[in-house]
Amino acid sequence: MTVFKRFLLCLLLISLNGFSQKTQHASFKVVPLGVKGGIDEKNLSAYLIAPENTNDYISLDAGTLHSGIEKAIKNNVFKVSSSQVLRKYIKGYFISHAHLDHVSGLIINSAADSSKTVYATNRCMKMMQNHYFNDETWINFGDDGPGKPLKMYHFQTLDIGKEIPITNTSMTVKAFPLSHVNPFESTAFLIKNADSYALYLGDTGPDVIEKSDNLSNLWLAIAPLVKSKQLKGMFIEVSFPNEQPDQFLFGHLTPNYLMNELHKLEELSGKDSLKGFKIIITHLKPPAKNILKIKEQIKKQNDLGLKIIFPEQGKQFKL
Repeated sequence: MTVFKRFLLCLLLISLNGFSQKTQHASFKVVPLGVKGGIDEKNLSAYLIAPENTNDYISLDAGTLHSGIEKAIKNNVFKVSSSQVLRKYIKGYFISHAHLDHVSGLIINSAADSSKTVYATNRCMKMMQNHYFNDETWINFGDDGPGKPLKMYHFQTLDIGKEIPITNTSMTVKAFPLSHVNPFESTAFLIKNADSYALYLGDTGPDVIEKSDNLSNLWLAIAPLVKSKQLKGMFIEVSFPNEQPDQFLFGHLTPNYLMNELHKLEELSGKDSLKGFKIIITHLKPPAKNILKIKEQIKKQNDLGLKIIFPEQGKQFKL
C-alpha cells in the first residue's frame, strides 16, 4: 500500500468515526405524566421511561396517571387509547416514597389497571399496604398486606443496592436510599438497559441539611457511569427557590443545593464530565412565580455546562 493510499484510508476512518459519534442514537424515551410537586392534582410526579423503539414503559412514581396519559395522547405521543397505555404499555410502577403526591395516581387508577408489579423498598411498601391498599382506605389490589388481597398487583420489595430484572422489560433496576426529612426514607432508582443507564431520584434534601451521606454515596456509585458517558440523564428534584429558608425545605432541594451536590459529583467523575449531561428537573412547587424563579436561578447558576431539561406534561423527550 502506497503512502498516499494509507493517508486516504486514515482520512476515511477518521471521518467514519466522527460521523458515528455525531449520530449516536437515544437509549431511552421519556413521557412525563406529571411534573410538579404541590397542589396541582392533575400534574404530580410520574415519568414513563422505556428503551428506545419499545413500548415497554415503567412509571417512575405515580402521582398522576390518567390526566398525563390523556395529555400525551393529545400530543400524539401515543396512538392508542388511554386504557391501552395504562393496561398494556405500563409494565410496572416504581414508588420512591409513600407521600400521596407520588402514589395517588396509582391508587385511583388501580381499579382500571391490569396485572403488573409495584416495586418499592420495604419501608415504602409497608406504608402503602398499611395506609392505602388496606381494604379500608382502598381495596387491596396487591398480593400481600391487610384484608383480602385481590392479587392483581405483585408487590415486590427492593433490596438496597441489589440489581434485579424488571418484569416484562429488557431493563434492570438498582435502588439507593435518599433522605426526605431524616429519618424518613425516599429512593433513587438506577435503570439499566443494555449498556445505558438513567437515574431517577425521588424527593430528597441535601446531605448537609439532612445530616446524611445518602447523596454522597449515590454520587460515588454513579461517577464511573458519568465518566464513561453510559449514564444518559438524571431526574432530580428542585422544589423551592434559593430564598426558601433551610428550616422550611422539608426534605427538598433549591438551585443552590442542587449545584452544590452536582459539583460534588463532578469532583468524583472528573473535570468537565458533566458538560452536556442531561439533568431533568422535577417536582417544582407552585405558585407559578416560584417556578419561574427556580428556572431562572438554575439557568444562571449552571456553571457545569449541564443540559437542563424542564419537562412538560405529556411531551416526550429522549435520553
